[in-house]
Amino acid sequence: MEFTDRLMGNIRNTGLFNKFHNSKLIALGVLTISLIGARGKKDDKLNFKKAAAYLLTGLLLYFISYLSLLLKMPVTTVGIIYMTITGTGFLLILTGGTLLSRIIRSSFNNKDIFNKENETFPQEERKLENEFSINLPAKYQLKSKTRDSWINIINPFRAVLVLGSPGAGKSYFVIRHIITQHIRKGFTMFVYDFKFDDLTRIAYNTWLNNKSAYKVVPKFYNINFDDLTRTNRCNPLDPSGMLDITDATESARTILMGLNREWIKRQGDFFVESPINFLSAIIWFLRKFNDGEFCTLPHVIELMQTDYENLFTILRTEKEIEVLINPFVNAFLNDATEQLEGQIASAKVAMARLASPQLYYVLSGNEFKLDINNPDDPKILCVGNNPQKIQIYGAVLSLYVNRLVKLVNKKGKQKSSLVFDEFPTIYLNNIDSLIATARSNKVATCLGVQDFSQLRKDYGKEQADVIMNITGNIVSGQVTGDTAKQLSERFGKIMQERESLSINSNDTSISKSKQLESAVPPSKISALSSGEFVGMVADDPDNKIDLKTFHCSIVNDHDALKRETDAYKELPELRKLDNSMVQRNYLQIKDDVDQIVQSVMDRVLNDPGLKHLMVNKKENGTH
Repeated sequence: MEFTDRLMGNIRNTGLFNKFHNSKLIALGVLTISLIGARGKKDDKLNFKKAAAYLLTGLLLYFISYLSLLLKMPVTTVGIIYMTITGTGFLLILTGGTLLSRIIRSSFNNKDIFNKENETFPQEERKLENEFSINLPAKYQLKSKTRDSWINIINPFRAVLVLGSPGAGKSYFVIRHIITQHIRKGFTMFVYDFKFDDLTRIAYNTWLNNKSAYKVVPKFYNINFDDLTRTNRCNPLDPSGMLDITDATESARTILMGLNREWIKRQGDFFVESPINFLSAIIWFLRKFNDGEFCTLPHVIELMQTDYENLFTILRTEKEIEVLINPFVNAFLNDATEQLEGQIASAKVAMARLASPQLYYVLSGNEFKLDINNPDDPKILCVGNNPQKIQIYGAVLSLYVNRLVKLVNKKGKQKSSLVFDEFPTIYLNNIDSLIATARSNKVATCLGVQDFSQLRKDYGKEQADVIMNITGNIVSGQVTGDTAKQLSERFGKIMQERESLSINSNDTSISKSKQLESAVPPSKISALSSGEFVGMVADDPDNKIDLKTFHCSIVNDHDALKRETDAYKELPELRKLDNSMVQRNYLQIKDDVDQIVQSVMDRVLNDPGLKHLMVNKKENGTH
C-alpha cells in the first residue's frame, strides 16, 4: 500500500491531473493511437453514418459525464454514475473507431450504378469555324460536371451521315442547321425532302433572308407532284445533259432500280440487264431524234407501249443502239415470246406505273437545268416526295438526283450542298463515288438514314458497307442492334477505372485497375434521348481536331426556332392550273409519240435503202 500510494502521489505531482479534462483527453488520445493500428474484418454493409453515430454518441457521453459530479448525492453514488457514463462513452468511441477500420472505401458504395461518370471523356469546347463548316452548340457531361461544347463539322465535303430512329431528332437538331448554315455561307443547294414541304420551307425562307450572302443570287426551284400550281417543271432527260449513250444507260438503270428495288441486289442478271438495255435504247433513240426535241421520260414511257414490229423497226434506224436491240429483235423473229416478254415486259409494266398526267406535266417541262452549282446560274433546288407514294415518286426523284449529281460533280463549279433526308427511299447509283470524288469539287453530301439495316435492305450489304465506311462525319441519335455495335467500335476506347471486391470468411480484398473500354457502349447508343447524339467528325490538314468523338445533347433555342418557323412564308403559287390543261399535256405527249412512229415508218417505207430495217414477222417467223 505504501508503494502504490507513493506511485499515485508522484503521478499527481506531475500536474497531469490538476485539471478535470486533462485526464479525459489523455485517455482519449491513447485510445486514438490504439485505433490507428486497428485492422478489423471488412464489411461491405458498413458505412460512415453508422460509425459516426457511435463516435458522436460516445464523445457526448464521455464529456457530459462531468455533469454527474454536480449531483447532490453521496460521493460513492456519484462516483459510480460518473464512471458508468464515462465508461459507456469510452466503449462507444472504441466501437465507432473500430467500425471505421472495417468500412470498405470503394466506388461500390456510390450511386453511379450505370457507370455514366466513368464513361465520360473530354470533348471539343472550342467553336472551330470556316467558310464551309457546320457548327452545332451542345452540352456534355465530364465526370459529374455539365460543360458546353461544339460539334464542328469543319470539312462537310467528306460527307455527313446522320443516323437516328424516328423521333431521334435528325431533322430538327441536325439537318435543318446544315441547310440554314450552308445557305448563309453562300452554298448552292439540293434538298431531297421526304416529307414535303418540311425542309423545303426551311430552305426557301432561309434563302429569302440571306440573298446577300451570294455574289450571284441563286434562283429557287422546287419539284413536287402533288401541288402542280406550286411546282416547277423540269425534264431530267434534258438532251443537253446527255452527251453519249452511257448517260442513257445510267438513266435507264436508275429509273428501273428505283421502280424495282430488289433488282439492286441482282445487278448483272440477264433478266435485270435486258430491260435496262431496252430502256437505254429507247432513251437514246429519242435523244437522237430531231436533236432531242421529244427526249423526255413521258415520251419514253409512251414509246415503250408501241407494238413490237413498229417499235423495233424505228429503233433499228439508229445505228448506235443496234447492238442493244438485236437480241430483242431476234427473239421476236424467232417466236421466243416467253423470253422476249421476260426481257421487256418487266420494264414496260414498271414504267407504266409512271403513266400519270400529273407526272407527265412536271417531267415534260423545261423551266430550268439541273446544274445547280453553275457559277453563272446558281440554284437552290428542293424536290419533294410523299410517304404514301414512295415507290412511284421515289423512282422519278432518283432519276432527277442521278442526273443532277452527274452535272454537279465537276471542277470549276460553285460550292454546293446535297442534302438527302431519308436517303434509302431513293436510289442513287454509285453514291460511294460521289462521296469519294466530290470532296475536291466542293460538293458537300449529307445522308439522313434511320438505321444501317435500312440502308442494307435497300442498297444491298456491299453498297451499304461502303457508304458507312467512307463517310467522314457521323452524327447519330438513338439506333440499336448492329448499327449501335458498329458505331461503338468506330468511336474507339478510353481508359476507365475498374474495381473488384472479394469477400470471404477470413478476409475482404479490393483490387483497382485501369483498362481500355468502349467510349460509347452500344447499350448507351441504344438509350439516347431525343436531341442527344454521339458521333465523330473529320478534320483536314489546315484544321486539325484532336477531340473528334462526341457524346452530347445539341442545344436548340426552341423559342427562337418557333418564332422563326411561325414567320415563314409559304411557297409561292407559280401558275393557275386546272385539270383540263394537265390532261391536254398528257394527250399531247401521246400524240407526239404517234407522230414519231408514223414519220419514221413512212421514211423507212419510202426509202429503198432503209427497207431492210423493217421488222415484219410472218407466220413462218422470217422477215
